[in-house]
Amino acid sequence: MDSKQYGTKTATRGIESTALSPEVSKVLRSTYLLLATTVAFSALMSGVSMAMNVPYFGLWTLLPYFLCLWMTEKNKNNSTGLLWVFALTGWLGFTLGPFLNMFLASRGAEPIMMALGSTALIFFAASAYVLTTRKNLNFMTGFLMTGMLVAFIAAIANYFLQIPALALTVSAVFASLSAGIIMWQTSAIIHGGERNYISATVTLFVMIYNLFLSLLQIFGIMGDD
Repeated sequence: MDSKQYGTKTATRGIESTALSPEVSKVLRSTYLLLATTVAFSALMSGVSMAMNVPYFGLWTLLPYFLCLWMTEKNKNNSTGLLWVFALTGWLGFTLGPFLNMFLASRGAEPIMMALGSTALIFFAASAYVLTTRKNLNFMTGFLMTGMLVAFIAAIANYFLQIPALALTVSAVFASLSAGIIMWQTSAIIHGGERNYISATVTLFVMIYNLFLSLLQIFGIMGDD
């Protein structure tokens, strides 16, 4: 075998090694399709909530959220899981309405548009980075899960304390961790750690939701006199 033929075969193996398997491609397509549909449905439910001028639910928001999350995970391997995905994302969109009305009334549409644009930019950049580099981010699992738990507890505590500096810090941490988990989940799909598109969709949706809400609060606090 001459050097030219060897070089050609080596290059071919390199291309094949970076190509996604049919199974991975299928999970990615199904995940992004369902994610796009649930984001649109959540936005619709948010609009309905705003039109109805629904009041803020406070911590009661978490009860239906955890119920839908549990039912989605329980039924992720059958068609019923899809219904619970839409119940979960619809509920989150519905409870987002009061926040959006509050920001529109007090600060106008600018913080909302900034948060929306920044969320889209971060999501696509984080996803594109992992899809391009094919990095395996499994080593980040413990750090991200622990960080999210600590941030969640801090957010609950600040719900009662109402400390602006802590609110800004928690929002920044949530935004950073959400971006990290978006990359981690995408990496898990690519490297075989996640083969269920329903679970993947829920994780990505919740992180997008957290990212948007965190950025909205950051821009709101920064723009507050």
